[in-house]
Amino acid sequence: MKRKVKAKKRNNESYGKGILVVFLITLCLVLSIGVAGLIAYKVLDGDVKETYHAKEEAPVPEKKNDFELFQEKIPDRDDKDRESIDTGEEAGETAEPAGRYDGELADEEYLKANRILPWEADREDEVSFCFAGDFLLDDEFAIMVNLLNRGGRIEDGISEGLLAHMRAADVMVINNEFPYTNRGTPTEEKAFTFRADTDKVSLLQDTGADVAILANNHIYDFGEVGLLDTLETLENAGIPGVGAGRNLDEASAPLYFIVNDMKIALVAATQIERLENPDTKGATADSPGVFRCLDATKLYQVVAEAKENSDFVIVYIHWGTENVEEPDWLQLDQAPKLEAAGADLIIGDHPHCLQGIDYFGDTPVIYSLGNFWFNSKTMDSCMVRVTIGQEGLKSFQFMPAIQSDCRVDLANGEEKDRILEYMRGLSPNVIIDGEGFVSRP
Repeated sequence: MKRKVKAKKRNNESYGKGILVVFLITLCLVLSIGVAGLIAYKVLDGDVKETYHAKEEAPVPEKKNDFELFQEKIPDRDDKDRESIDTGEEAGETAEPAGRYDGELADEEYLKANRILPWEADREDEVSFCFAGDFLLDDEFAIMVNLLNRGGRIEDGISEGLLAHMRAADVMVINNEFPYTNRGTPTEEKAFTFRADTDKVSLLQDTGADVAILANNHIYDFGEVGLLDTLETLENAGIPGVGAGRNLDEASAPLYFIVNDMKIALVAATQIERLENPDTKGATADSPGVFRCLDATKLYQVVAEAKENSDFVIVYIHWGTENVEEPDWLQLDQAPKLEAAGADLIIGDHPHCLQGIDYFGDTPVIYSLGNFWFNSKTMDSCMVRVTIGQEGLKSFQFMPAIQSDCRVDLANGEEKDRILEYMRGLSPNVIIDGEGFVSRP
């Protein structure tokens, strides 16, 4: 019995030791897992904190608008290209610059007070002017009698081919050698006095005329009343007159055109008649008349002032000796002085025949255009066409014409060649080509 008790005791001791071993092993495992977890926590906690701090220290980018994002998407653009994008324009394009005369054009009162006309031209880089000589619409003289017998249209006196050139000019200038009036009395003891009824101004309009030159020796044929009626008639017809007026300020005032960002002045004066007390009265400070230039001091002043106020100055002057093809001493004296005063182009009229062409500096002068559509004689005539650009005169063309049987037409073929050769003989200092274009040697 004693052996059985002892064996049981041994068995109990062995069982107790086994339990202790299991407990210790389990405890070690738990502690190992805990230590491993603690280590893992420390590592992971450090990474998280480093990441958090890194994010906290990084700068926050500014929010960009859509246009900034659009610019970033455009590769390899320089500053100029970016500027064009900023303005909404294509690269390389710039905004259209303001015109030099926009300020004047915006002030209607200023335009009216200074006789400035806003104008348009067929081309954007130049403007064309055409000039014609003596023009008459008196019902009692052959030119109009024939016109009325043929039907009364302007095409019955001026050919359609010539009219096409006149109407195509940006500015058509004609010497209106008579007054428009239905009243008054003719100047006493004057050999020829002209007038046309006021409704005949429609024929002037039909030619395409834009300007009527009034500085001549017939505009005062029916006295002061005739001149005043003429001014009113032309104003009502929308055709400005130049070279005569209700007083000297008006008579001597240039007419200005603003066209293609250029300002062009037109001045008109007459030195006919060469008398102290002429039939054609000169305007004074308070009386109507023409702008006289027998003493050209005032004319030179007007030209100089016009040059200061414009880009190009045209002087249309009534001078010379009737029916003489050579310029007289006063024409030769005044032409270079007009150039020196500022004239860029000089157009002469009065002798009833053609006279030559010359240059003073860069300024061309044609001493006389001759008759244009004035009487029944067969005579060589012309029209002068010029083009003006930003740099000044671009071309000067002498266009041969013939007045015959109370009609005027462009010359063609042999007649054209003959007139051009005749003009070459009168103009030794210039070159005139086969189409009438004039240049210096």
